[in-house]
Amino acid sequence: MHDKRAHSRLPVRIEVTCTTEVGVSVTGITRDLSVGGMFVESSEVPAFGANVSVTFRENQIAVPLPGIVRWTKPEGFGVQFQLLGARETHALAKLLKA
Repeated sequence: MHDKRAHSRLPVRIEVTCTTEVGVSVTGITRDLSVGGMFVESSEVPAFGANVSVTFRENQIAVPLPGIVRWTKPEGFGVQFQLLGARETHALAKLLKA
């Protein structure tokens, strides 16, 4: 199977909360992460194509990342990040270096 991802994903396990445009929140644990997106393991799965805000904590500060659900599985869902600012990009880079 050919991987079409533009960015390599690294195994990273952190708790995240994904909130949809209509305010539904889903909590899960990341399986992998890159500057382009992540896979979130969760028993609850937002709808394909849903815009989400993925929030994690970095040094006790909540960091929200805008994204869109690009695929779903029974055990979770894949999120592609949308346009990120400097703060969000810096927080992601710190996670990927750890």
